[in-house]
Amino acid sequence: MEALVECVIEDDRWGALGLQAIATRAATGTLTALDLPLDQYSICVMGCDDTRIATLNAEFRGKPTPTNVLSWPAEDLAPEDVGDEPYIPGEGDPEDPLSLGDIALAYETCARESDEAEKPMSDHVTHLVVHGLLHCLGYDHVRDGDAALMEGLEVRILASLGLPDPY
Repeated sequence: MEALVECVIEDDRWGALGLQAIATRAATGTLTALDLPLDQYSICVMGCDDTRIATLNAEFRGKPTPTNVLSWPAEDLAPEDVGDEPYIPGEGDPEDPLSLGDIALAYETCARESDEAEKPMSDHVTHLVVHGLLHCLGYDHVRDGDAALMEGLEVRILASLGLPDPY
């Protein structure tokens, strides 16, 4: 059986923080909250720096600036109607889990944001992995109804992990 989370560490500070454990906990909490089997899905989480994420942000979103998290769903699962639940993909196989997509995190931006919010970086990163994974699952926050649904899920998932409401 493959691991739920594959971590690609491009900046050693992520390894020191324990990104693999943080991402696995966040992904486990997210899939559990959505009643999805843990052994049938996978994601890839990359820990990089601001320079790398600014390049990715420019390439994929036309915004040449650093951001805290980017996500690339493996498949477009977004609903048509505001506030509707996304379509959850068919299950994978424990021997060949279905990839939900990729998530990238920028160390300097995450560290600055956690300092500004006066909360542990591991808590902030947990929230960002939950947020990125929800994007991979088709949730979004562009429209008000969708934002309310996504933020409500984030709050519920983080509470299940013993973390406070980030909003």
